[in-house]
Amino acid sequence: MSPDSPFPLNRTMPSSEVSRRQNRFRALLARDHPEAGGLLCSGRVTIYYFTGHLGSGLFWLPLEGNPVLMLRKGTERAAAESPVCTILPFRSFREIPRLTADAGSPLSHNIAVDADAFSWTTAGMLGKRLPGHVFTAADDTIYECRAVKTGFEICRLHICGRLHARIFDTILPGILHAGMTEREAAVAFACEALRLGSDGLSRLRGHGEEMFFGYASAGSDGLCPTCYNGPLGCRGQDGAVPFLGSPDVVWEENTLLSMDMGFTYDGYHTDRTQNYWPGREKDIPDVLRRAQDACITIFMHALDKLVPGVTPAEIWRSAEEKAASLGYAREFMGMGRDQLRCLGHGTGLCLDEWPPIARTVTPPLAEGMSIALEPKIAVPGIGMAGLEHTCLLTRQKAEILTGSRLSILALKN
Repeated sequence: MSPDSPFPLNRTMPSSEVSRRQNRFRALLARDHPEAGGLLCSGRVTIYYFTGHLGSGLFWLPLEGNPVLMLRKGTERAAAESPVCTILPFRSFREIPRLTADAGSPLSHNIAVDADAFSWTTAGMLGKRLPGHVFTAADDTIYECRAVKTGFEICRLHICGRLHARIFDTILPGILHAGMTEREAAVAFACEALRLGSDGLSRLRGHGEEMFFGYASAGSDGLCPTCYNGPLGCRGQDGAVPFLGSPDVVWEENTLLSMDMGFTYDGYHTDRTQNYWPGREKDIPDVLRRAQDACITIFMHALDKLVPGVTPAEIWRSAEEKAASLGYAREFMGMGRDQLRCLGHGTGLCLDEWPPIARTVTPPLAEGMSIALEPKIAVPGIGMAGLEHTCLLTRQKAEILTGSRLSILALKN
C-alpha cells in the first residue's frame, strides 16, 4: 500500500496464504486444462479466494508470471487489503489485453474462466471484446482447489463451528419456547449469531440462490416443499422469501421445531441442523424418536466413512442402504418427487461448496475438506427428523466442528 493512501491497512490474508492458493490452482489447471495459459475470473468470491479482496472486476492468474487484479472501482481499498502487487482500474473488457500486457503478464490464446460466474450477457461481451481468444470453463478446477482448506481457513472454520455450537446447544435452549412463531425462533438465532460475531451473510454457490441464515420449521412445515436443494422444508415468510420462518406459524406444545441454520465467520461457513422439543424428552412420540435414532445411526455410519480416499458416491450409497435396512427407504432425505439423492455438501466461502455427498460424485475425498452431513427422515404429520453437523477431514478420520449433540433437544426436564 502506498504510504500516501488515506485508507488504513485492513489486510486479513497474508501474502504467503495468497501465494499458496494461487500456486495450488496453477498446478491443478495445468493438470486439468493444459491448453489454458491462465485463469481470468470474475466471481467476487473467487477473486477474494485468490487475492484477499472481494473485488468487482477481473483477476488474471497466468500459469507463469505475476497475477493482475483489475477493478471497476475500489483500487485503493484493494491495495490496502490484498497482497497482490499489480492492481489496476479498468472500465471496459477492451482494456484487458493492454493492461495485462503492460503488466508483463499478457493474456494467453486459450483462457480458463469461472463460467458459472459470468451472466449470459457478460460472457457474450467478453467474447466480443477479446476476439481471437478461446475460453475454457474451469469451474470444477476452482471448486476442487477451494474444497481442500488451508490452515488459515481451518482456523476460521474451527471458530465458526465453536460459535455455531454455542448458539444451538447453550444459548437457544434458554430462549426458545412453545408459543413462539417460526420467524421469532429464526430471529433469535440470527440475533445471537450477530452478537457473537457472525458476518450475517449466507453465500450460496448455485446461480441465483440466496438465503438469510436458513430455516426454522415447526411441525409439518418441515415437510413443506421448497425450491432450495435441501431435505428440510419451510413455509418461510411468504412466496418471495421462502426461508427464515413464517410469522403466522406458531410452535405449539408437543410439536417438533427443526432449525437448519448456517453460521459465518470471516467469510467462512459451517452448517448445522438441530431439532427441539418444547416439552420433556419422555413425551417425544415414539415414531419421531425412532426416526431420529435412525438418522443418528446413519450419521455415525457415514462419519466413519468420511475419510480421505473414499468417494462421495460410496458414502451416499452406503447411507442409502443403511436407511433402507432401518425401514426408511421411502422417507430418507425427503419424500416423493422432493426426495434428494444427496447426504450433504462441502462448506467454506459458500455454504454449499464442493463436493456434494451424492450418488454421481466419484472424485475421492481429501484431507482438509469440510463436509456438512445431514441425514434426515420425513415423518408424515410430524415433521423432519434428523441432524446436521459440519465435519473436517483429517488424515485418518473426520472431526465434528459444530458440537456433539445428535439427539432432539428437549427444553424441559
